[in-house]
Amino acid sequence: MSTTVFALVGFTAWYLLLNVGLAVFRLRLIASGVKAPNSFATDGADLPGLGRRLTRARDNCFETLPVFVALAFAANASGRLDVTDGLAMWVLFARLGQSVTHILSVSVNAVRLRAALFFAQVTIYIWWAIQLLA
Repeated sequence: MSTTVFALVGFTAWYLLLNVGLAVFRLRLIASGVKAPNSFATDGADLPGLGRRLTRARDNCFETLPVFVALAFAANASGRLDVTDGLAMWVLFARLGQSVTHILSVSVNAVRLRAALFFAQVTIYIWWAIQLLA
């Protein structure tokens, strides 16, 4: 398995884990009678702090997953995994760091760190796109 495929599977697994975490959070609210099963806002705006942060971390992950998939597919289909393999794990680590930071805090420093980690991912995606088109 190439590094790109490994990182992509890791990214996807992380997204699934965030979904499970959010589902457990919501199930606890349902079981405790705080929320009805059909009353959750899709954006998490009606959830207390951790639930709202979990929702946003999950959504942020999902928003960039298609970019990673498209570039990894393009690299694989064109026989150019050499372009993506070198930085693929950096994308995964930046995603994990961004999500964990999002879940743990909304302080100004945490938001700055999240932004830096997001920017790192986008920069790598742009670099890959340029390299694959060259």
